Amino acid sequence: MQLVLHAGAHITDEDRLLKCLTANQQMLSERGTEVPFPKDYRRLLRDILHAASNGLAPDTREVLMDALGYDAAPERLVLSNPGFFGTPKMAASGGEFYTSAAGRTQIFREIFARDEIEMFFAICNPATFLPAIMAQTKFDSLPAYLGGTDPREMRWSAMIERVRAAIPDIPITVWCNEDTPLIWGQILREMAGLEPGVPLTGEHALLREIMTPAGMTRFESYLEQHPGMTEMQKRRVISAFLDKFANDEAIEEELDLPGWTEEMVDELSDLYDEDVFRIGRMPGITLLSP
Repeated sequence: MQLVLHAGAHITDEDRLLKCLTANQQMLSERGTEVPFPKDYRRLLRDILHAASNGLAPDTREVLMDALGYDAAPERLVLSNPGFFGTPKMAASGGEFYTSAAGRTQIFREIFARDEIEMFFAICNPATFLPAIMAQTKFDSLPAYLGGTDPREMRWSAMIERVRAAIPDIPITVWCNEDTPLIWGQILREMAGLEPGVPLTGEHALLREIMTPAGMTRFESYLEQHPGMTEMQKRRVISAFLDKFANDEAIEEELDLPGWTEEMVDELSDLYDEDVFRIGRMPGITLLSP
């Protein structure tokens, strides 16, 4: 079985990817890919991950398959949860991103020892990620949340390196949350194991949230008039329509933290760009980009 683990990060797609894939369950199932509803496995997997420190039962995989209602393992199984690597409190506490990521991935490797595992993970500019994720915790200041670490020292590449060092046989697909509107279709198809161009219900749901109604109507009309476009051609069209018809209120992010100056945001953004470049050059990593 091919197991796809979509592990976040928190505050990136807010389950939109999963909702789109579950809206296509029947079509995907006919092609060998199963995308169960999160209520069928999130709590169970959370309990398994929490109890793993005391050892895993040898039939853990079978228990999970039974809970999902599968008599036999599917060809490809997609499981998604931004909490696979921990709670929002654990997302950046101590000044590192997801310190439990490697350990949690090792648990999945043990549970699914005879399966092929792939990981999918969206990263996000720390300038926007840290204020947003801290707001989901009980911390009232960033220094307290990060344990005194300077946010300029934090790197997503460090988290990915820890996972790769612990479980080098698991390929990891990474993308920047900021690029998601342009590569949404590719992310969905890569996770589902579909060929480029296979239509998906709700494929443009994210665009509908960030584009004006008039722009969306014109965009859909353009697609109807130009069938058979490649993914690259679609990205150029999406980019052009967003340049002209983006809903500024929907995409504008408020950064309201004491000491979070424009200079700090610019510096963090530059460091993030450098980090993304480094991730793209790491072995075993596929970086999806426009």
